[in-house]
Amino acid sequence: MTGKALAGNGEDKVNILLVDDQPARLMSYDAILSVLGQNLVHARSGTEALARLMEGDYAAILLDINMPGMDGFETAALIHQHPRFEKTPIIFVTAVHVTDLDRLKGYELGAVDYVYVPVVPEILRGKVQVLVELYRQRRELERLNKSLAEANAALQAEKARELEALNATLAQANAELAQANRTLQAEIAERVKAQEALEAADRRKDDFLAMLSHELRNPLAAIQGSIELMQRKSIDDVELQWARDVVARQNRHLTRLIEDLLDVSRITRGNLNLQKEPVEIREVAQLAVETARPLIEARRHQLTVALPELPLHVEGDPVRLTQVISNLLTNAAKYTDEGGRIDLLVERESGEGAGQRVVIRVKDNGRGIAPDDIPRLFEPSTHEERLNSGAHGGLGIGLIVVRGLVEMHGGVVEACSDGPDRGSIFSVKLPLLPVEALTFTVAPAPTREVTPTTAVAPGSGAETEQAPLRILVVDDNQDSAISMTLLLELQGHEVHVAHAGPAALRVASDKKPDVILLDIGMPGMNGYEVAKQLRAQHEFADTLLVAITGYGRASDVKQTQSAGFDYHLVKPVDYEKLQAVLATRPAKTGLRGSVSVAPADQVEHWADNPSSL
Repeated sequence: MTGKALAGNGEDKVNILLVDDQPARLMSYDAILSVLGQNLVHARSGTEALARLMEGDYAAILLDINMPGMDGFETAALIHQHPRFEKTPIIFVTAVHVTDLDRLKGYELGAVDYVYVPVVPEILRGKVQVLVELYRQRRELERLNKSLAEANAALQAEKARELEALNATLAQANAELAQANRTLQAEIAERVKAQEALEAADRRKDDFLAMLSHELRNPLAAIQGSIELMQRKSIDDVELQWARDVVARQNRHLTRLIEDLLDVSRITRGNLNLQKEPVEIREVAQLAVETARPLIEARRHQLTVALPELPLHVEGDPVRLTQVISNLLTNAAKYTDEGGRIDLLVERESGEGAGQRVVIRVKDNGRGIAPDDIPRLFEPSTHEERLNSGAHGGLGIGLIVVRGLVEMHGGVVEACSDGPDRGSIFSVKLPLLPVEALTFTVAPAPTREVTPTTAVAPGSGAETEQAPLRILVVDDNQDSAISMTLLLELQGHEVHVAHAGPAALRVASDKKPDVILLDIGMPGMNGYEVAKQLRAQHEFADTLLVAITGYGRASDVKQTQSAGFDYHLVKPVDYEKLQAVLATRPAKTGLRGSVSVAPADQVEHWADNPSSL
């Protein structure tokens, strides 16, 4: 028991009984609930709690379930057997997960709620305050009933009419109080329900993102296939050529936007994993330039690239570092008026701490940035904020991804500008690998890369130097299947099509294809099931099986490997990567390999480098 005396009926404070066998917890309850200004009474066992209850009235009881001797459930049963305390609200405290049966048992014993250890102060304080207010209202109502009863006895004869009106008012007050009590209970139940919904929503996030990616990539795959077909056909009409190139550029932009959106979500939730290794930053910069070059050339910008003579190495993911630089180059190209200038500079950092970091700068003479906008440049912003910004429109997703990836590499990204219409400079600083780290670094296991066969110039109609194959295309999206079929037939391959799993099995059994390009997310029998049934048949043991899918998570790649696929290609498929995959088709008597191909990623042979997944 605390040093305070029990509050009587005439005092403003109410009594709250805290029952726990651990003194430390009682002290923590005191610290949490003391701000309520009520009288906190301690009991360290069920027996002591019953004794304290006989000393006065209590607004609420905070009762530990797991106590030696008489536990919380037994104590609650004895408390509510007493007529005086049968309605005293009890909040159970537990440090372990309570089963549904235990929870039901607690509610049957009179519990109004549960709290879990470690206790969240705001939640516990809020629950107790609600019970204190209910107690006060109930006590006030009891006093009012008593006063009314006395008034009724004294004035019964001569004040009957007034008493009837007062009784009606009292009935209304009781109804309102009951309604308030029901509302409070409903709010508590709603909060519990909302918490459960939030937890369920969090569990569904990964699956939703995977499905979102799949649904967005499916139409993009059909569009990309149509673009590839148009690029391999001769088009004489200049305006149609222009329209084809516009669609190609915008499709690439939309694909990149989807990747950036998913990357933002992965970075925010900490689900993006880096495949770090010693990386030569000049090579990364050159790859980034090639990635951004189509947009830079389309906007007729002059690009200057200045790289150091000597190699500079950092520890990082080469794919993601390429993405960082290409995002900055793309950003500069988008927000610089046509015919502008863009400079890419890579060098060792000078000044204090010189030589410890590499600096990558992207400078443009574009729209520039207002000083007030720079602090928010790498943060998510609202539509109104972007409209009111004089610097950049759009969502700014690419810059958000840049900041997240740079920070994951232990670096920093900065932006500066002399103001609107005066250009901007974006700088990325990454820690350099010391020479000794490079000297004694053990090279990773060799990775087999699949390189494209003879390149096909857009619109040339030329074919690769590859023997014709018999290919089965399986996709429930007919546009994607048809565009893929036309492209493959243009290369001289014999192509058959199926739009569902059972049909794919029948066509495969009839045509005995060399290669099967198989969609994963089909209704009914999905691609995994089709692959497993094919691999279970001896005649398809050496058939080249390629997953063509909108699902691109690492877990999806592992699942395709387990199902028996040789390759995992993410929609929209880069057709030259597909040609590279087709060129690796093993001989009928050879052993099957397994390769993962993801957008902008290296093509890795699972058998040579299983840790890459």
